[in-house]
Amino acid sequence: MAAVAAAAAAGALRRLAPGGRQGPAAGRLLQLRRGIRLSASAAMQVTVRDALNQALDEELERDERVFLLGEEVAQYDGAYKISRGLWKKYGDKRIIDTPISEMGFTGIAVGAAMAGLRPVCEFMTFNFSMQAIDQVINSAAKTCYMSAGSISVPIVFRGPNGASAGVAAQHSQCFAAWYAHCPGLKVVSPWSSEDAKGLLKASIRDDNPVVMLENELLYGVPFEMSEEAQSKDFVVPIGKAKIERQGTQVTLVSHSRPVGHCLEAAAVLAKEGVECEVINLRTIRPMDIEAIEASVVKTNHLVTVEGGWPQFGVGAEVCARIMEGPAFNYLDAPAVRVTGADVPMPYAKILEDNCIPQVKDIIFAVKKTLNI
Repeated sequence: MAAVAAAAAAGALRRLAPGGRQGPAAGRLLQLRRGIRLSASAAMQVTVRDALNQALDEELERDERVFLLGEEVAQYDGAYKISRGLWKKYGDKRIIDTPISEMGFTGIAVGAAMAGLRPVCEFMTFNFSMQAIDQVINSAAKTCYMSAGSISVPIVFRGPNGASAGVAAQHSQCFAAWYAHCPGLKVVSPWSSEDAKGLLKASIRDDNPVVMLENELLYGVPFEMSEEAQSKDFVVPIGKAKIERQGTQVTLVSHSRPVGHCLEAAAVLAKEGVECEVINLRTIRPMDIEAIEASVVKTNHLVTVEGGWPQFGVGAEVCARIMEGPAFNYLDAPAVRVTGADVPMPYAKILEDNCIPQVKDIIFAVKKTLNI
């Protein structure tokens, strides 16, 4: 009897096992019965922090000219753990801890780029890049032009940008408009994990200086990363926006963390019968104005959303470019900007919340432009 029972059990296992004739089908049936959703793609959840870490690791491995320097990037694994594990893997020559002197180590990085290396210069926050803005603007951005193209400066300046939480006026500003104002620089601003990985890899491979504006509050946020994005060959082209949600009635244009707010607002408005198209700029300079124009021609309405100050901001540039181009004739209402408040960031949480664009502000702006 024991032998019969053992044979029966073995047969059942073979039928359920992947190698058995009924294995895969039985496995799928079991998953369905347990309520497990099946996906055709091999997408996985990856945080923005891990996506940036992957990008750095892959590019350090791919090109021996690439190195990372900044405050606490090596032995401490980075202030936000973006460079976790890289110092142990690549050593002191390629993952370099620097003194607390942005002007000094940024100058070293720019000089190394002129000499043929590909440095990634991390600012603990872009607020500290003000200490090194002469190196970024006058040395990195202008050298290719001033040398008639004979000297390239392939460098990436990266770190958290914009408002965080409870760090007040001197640590909460958005530098997208500051750096995008300067010819000679490329400026990228990721939202999702795919954005972060693809844009960082593209920036490191680019022969021009690139400013990569990340967001501290997004570092721990998981996003679905496609099988394609998990490849070591994956890059996001600089200068190309992405339509995150298709819509027909109003175009929402944003970058970085506010893209998520736009998608939340679009979901709320969809329940009221308003279909919003959400554009993730990804790159601030050069701006993909063609993607915005194509959307405005379709929707006839435009709302821009950003965390920075209103005057001379990214949204102001988008509105001006639309006004100057062919899409202006398709607008049925004036474009509307949603921005941060025109004040230094307060420390008190309730005041801070009122200085940063919220989902309700986007919904209000959409209804205003649609006159509903």
